Amino acid sequence: MSQPSSSEYLRGAIYGLATVCIWVFWIVAARLGLRTSLTPSDITAIRCGVSGLILLPYLLKVGVPVGRLGGPGLAAIVLGGGAPMVLVAYGGLQFAPAAHAASLFTALIPLLVAILAAVVLGEAFTLSRQIGLALIVTGALLIVGGAGGTIGSRQNIGHAMFIGAAMLWACYTVAMRKARMDGLHAAAIAAVGSLVVYVPVYAVMPGANLLNAPWRDVALQVLVQGFLTPIVSYWLYGRAVSILGASNGSAFAALSPAVTALVSVPLLGEWPATGDWIAIFLISGGVYVASGGLVPVRPTGH
Repeated sequence: MSQPSSSEYLRGAIYGLATVCIWVFWIVAARLGLRTSLTPSDITAIRCGVSGLILLPYLLKVGVPVGRLGGPGLAAIVLGGGAPMVLVAYGGLQFAPAAHAASLFTALIPLLVAILAAVVLGEAFTLSRQIGLALIVTGALLIVGGAGGTIGSRQNIGHAMFIGAAMLWACYTVAMRKARMDGLHAAAIAAVGSLVVYVPVYAVMPGANLLNAPWRDVALQVLVQGFLTPIVSYWLYGRAVSILGASNGSAFAALSPAVTALVSVPLLGEWPATGDWIAIFLISGGVYVASGGLVPVRPTGH
């Protein structure tokens, strides 16, 4: 794709940063929810049920572009942006703290998207992007192999689930970009697809606890998981990707580790270890380098 102008880049950056803010709070809200009687499957049902019902009229109006997506693309949208991805991510929060989720889920997305975008979309894998993504990987490895606990611990179960969720989201991003879909349209397909497939299965699952949970606990998840995250943030994320490209658009998502770590201290009582802060610094620096700074420098002349 052509290089965006400085004003376009700034607009895309605003969309990306707004997405990060919502992603921070979905992680924190999910972590809070899992401290109540709610389970990952309960919170996933809230997310799929609420967002699916809200977006169903819109999807009925615009339809599903099967021709543009193809079978693999449609599967990537539903699996990567719907119930499977969020169920894996919420499951990881049972084992590892919020800052690790932000570092190993959102921070690995730029790496995985850049690799897929280079292969599928032909986007350039520039030197600055390689350096930035190397910093992101180094920070992630610090969490997994050092600050995150010994290999094989329960925390590393969560780490593996976060990485799996990031892989699914990367597939969603590249499929959306390849089909030239806007964020709301892709979000509607993911949400309604999950409503149709996951919610009926959840309704007959043993241990489904949603109807017995306190309404205050459910209300918070309805707002954050059912509306802000799968609708508002998906639209914002889609706008960032459409302006900046799949790799640069997703790079802003990796800013969330630092913000999540700071927010987790007062809201969750989770204090990152020294190694975690080093990893967060590396990841945030990697994002800046990979995305080329806030305003790209355009070459002059021919």
